[in-house]
Amino acid sequence: MATITIEVDEEIKTAFECATPETQEQLSTIIQLFFRKNLQTKTLTEVMAEISDRAQKRGLTPEILQNILADKEDD
Repeated sequence: MATITIEVDEEIKTAFECATPETQEQLSTIIQLFFRKNLQTKTLTEVMAEISDRAQKRGLTPEILQNILADKEDD
């Protein structure tokens, strides 16, 4: 693995630093997917749609996602 640096505002920096290691890893995975071969020519919207499609194929339903997001808001 290699490390990169990207510029973000202070709010994003703080949120990332306060996130759980699991959430930080998930964000890293999303960034890796975005820059992988064949994805680097796609827009962020296209990449996110592809990630969504993959998640749905793996059983993530809108209801499960809503529950996950609700749990995160309660933290």
